[in-house]
This record gives sequence, structure tokens and C-alpha cells, in this order.
Amino acid sequence: MVNNALNIAQFALERAAALGAGMIEAYLNSGREMTVEVREGRVETMKLARDCGLGLRVMVDGKTGFAFTTDLSREAVENIARQALANASRTAADPYRVLPKPYAGYPRLDIYDPAINQAGEEEKIELARQMEKAARELDSRVNIIESSVYQDAESEVTLVNSHGIAATYRTAFCGLYIALVAGEGEDSQTGFALDYRLRFNELDAAALGRRAAERAVRMLGARPVSTRQAAVLLEPYVATGFLGLLGPGLTAEAVQKGRSLFAGRVGRNVASPKVTVVDDGARPGGIASAPFDGEGVPTGRTELIGHGVLKGFLHNTYTAAKDGVKSTGNGVRDSFKATPEVGTTNLYIEPGDTSPAELIKNTGDGLYVTEVMGMHTANPISGDFSVGASGILIENGTLTRPVRGVAIAGNVLELLKAVDGVGNDLTFFGGKGSPTLRVSRMSISGR
Repeated sequence: MVNNALNIAQFALERAAALGAGMIEAYLNSGREMTVEVREGRVETMKLARDCGLGLRVMVDGKTGFAFTTDLSREAVENIARQALANASRTAADPYRVLPKPYAGYPRLDIYDPAINQAGEEEKIELARQMEKAARELDSRVNIIESSVYQDAESEVTLVNSHGIAATYRTAFCGLYIALVAGEGEDSQTGFALDYRLRFNELDAAALGRRAAERAVRMLGARPVSTRQAAVLLEPYVATGFLGLLGPGLTAEAVQKGRSLFAGRVGRNVASPKVTVVDDGARPGGIASAPFDGEGVPTGRTELIGHGVLKGFLHNTYTAAKDGVKSTGNGVRDSFKATPEVGTTNLYIEPGDTSPAELIKNTGDGLYVTEVMGMHTANPISGDFSVGASGILIENGTLTRPVRGVAIAGNVLELLKAVDGVGNDLTFFGGKGSPTLRVSRMSISGR
């Protein structure tokens, strides 16, 4: 489709220019998604979706207009060129609305595995079955498989603008997800596991099923502990949840709109010296990796927090122009139906050199948090949170009994500053990841 997409994009530019547009950008995206859900060894649902279209952004005298279409005929493209120009006439002029100029080159990334598309439906269904089977075989107390899912997606992006950028890439990913319940007597506990990869042969369905079952079984018999101040270890999935709370505040857009808890803190300590936060749109193996962003700017590694010090923010072309800096390649767009916003790509906390087992052993007494509930209620602007938590009690450096029915509360910046241990187990959950983090002291509200 590449040559055809480039031809369509070039035609869109020519028509918009002929109608009076100044700067012009054509963004074409074609994609396919597949989801298979298995229950009791049988296919419960199978979904296959395809989408293809063109988004056209034009700028006239500082005014910006946008329109999109799923009809790629010449007549339809001409119509959206007219619509984009009409939309521009209704907006206010903004001198910072500009398009990037061509770059010397883009990072060379290995982000398309043809095996994902070549694998047959039955092979993909079998992965979901294997995951379910492995979970049940691990322990007879696993009595309900709520969901056992295989998913993959592929996408082809073509971007052309009036400054001379003409670029394209193809990407694909695949993944597995399982959620289940283990029960004993009247007690029941949930467990889950997920893994998304760029390589089809890297998926290990059986290991994922066992991991979910272990998470559920280890929590059977959980009960609250007394209210206390103690060290808290955050499992990678939980730590990644807190990182997700930080993500929006690390964008220049949030800062410029007065919605970031990091505003005015560049160059200051905002976390423990053990904490380094990075966004890397060109990370090898990263689910969100691509050679260029939604505006044609090369992706790359941006250190946001380095050894506890706030280094800067994520930018697209617009926020960079406002701040007089260069875009970091974070002009993110989900599809051809939207203009680029500032967003994260592969956002993660860099790992340390200590194993999770060593962190636990060196903790003494504390709580190993494996799940939190209510993270959506946290305030992303102030950073304040109060969430339900469950996990495993740590006594004398050993994991002892399961705990639930407690809450942890505080401020995410204070949490970051109190990190005194970082594991070597960086784990990604989609486009975000973290190793195990140890927080020296937190308030745990129990019975």
C-alpha cells in the first residue's frame, strides 16, 4: 500500500495548496486488529476490525483546520481539503501552529514481525487455550477463568507535509491477557497476567497462565493488618500504575495549561536519586516504538527525571514552538481521525541492580503490594492518592501471609522522594513499565 498511500497524500497536498492552504499535512493510517477470547477451551468471541483513512491538517495565515475521511477516492480527498480549509477559517490565528521541516533521517527500528500476520487463527486460539489450561493445572483451587485473550494489531502509517517530509513505517504487536479466580471455602481471590510483544514467538502462554494462577492462589486467606507506618514494596505492575499517574504531568501541554504538578520544578529534586524516568519512542522491543511521531519528527530517548532531578518535559511541535525548544518526538495521534497531542510512548522507570528477593530480604518488616484499587480516583494535578491495597506481609525480611482490606495514601511526589530501593526487574505493561520499587515509609491504614 506504501506507494499508493504516498500518491494519495501527495494528491491531498496538491489540492489543498491549490485551494489556498499554506502549510499542509496528510496523515494516512491503515490498520487491522484481532481479538480472540476463549472460555473453557472454546472460542467465546472473535473480533477482526480494519480501519483505513486520511487526516488532513491545513494552516492558513496562522489558522488551523482539520478534516478526515475513510474514502480515499480523489473526489473524497478533494472534499476534505475544502472542509479543512473551511474549518480553518473558523479558528483563531496562533503563531505557534507550525509543521516540522525534513530531518536528516529516522531511527532504524525492527518493529514489524511478519509472523504475527502469518500465524493462522487456530494457532492464535491455541495460545489462549494453553494459557487457560496452564492456569487450571497449576492449582485445583483455580475455579473460574474470567477471560483468556489473545490480541494482535498491525498498522501502516504514511505522513507527508508541504515542507518536504514524506515518510512511512509498518508496525505490529501481539499479546496475551488472562484474568481468573481461585477459591477455597468461602474465600475467593483474583489473579491476572498480561504480556505484549513485538515478536510472535516470544509469547509464552503457559508461563502467563501459571503466573496469573499463582497471583490468585497466594492471596487465599488474606486478611487486614493493623494500621502502621512501614516500608512498602511496589510490585512492577503497581509501580507502573503510579508512573501512569505521573505521565500526563510530564507533558509540556499540561505545564502550559497549568495542569502539571511538575510546573516550575525543572532542575529541582522531585524524586529520590535512585529514580530515573525515561520516555523512549525508539526503544528496541517497545510496543509504542516508531521511527517518527504523528507529525514526522524522529522519536528518541528523553530523560524526564534523572537521578531524582526534573530534566524537562515531553513536546510536540506546537508546545516546543511556544517554549522555544525542539520537539521531543512526542506528537502522538491514535489514528487519522485526530490531530497530534503530546503524549508518552515507551515511558518507564530505569531498573536498578538489586533483585526483588534482595529488596525483600533487606526490608525487615513491611508490605509487598501486589495490587491497588481505585487508582483512577487519584488526582493527577496535585498527585494526592488514597487507594485500597492488597499484598503480602514482610516480616524479618521474609514474605509471610497475604494481606487485603488495607489502604495506602499520600502524594506521588512524596512517594518518589521516599524510594530507597529499585529492583532490576523492569517489566512493561503495554507502553509503560517499572521495576519493583521500595518506599522507605508509608502510612498503611488497616483495622
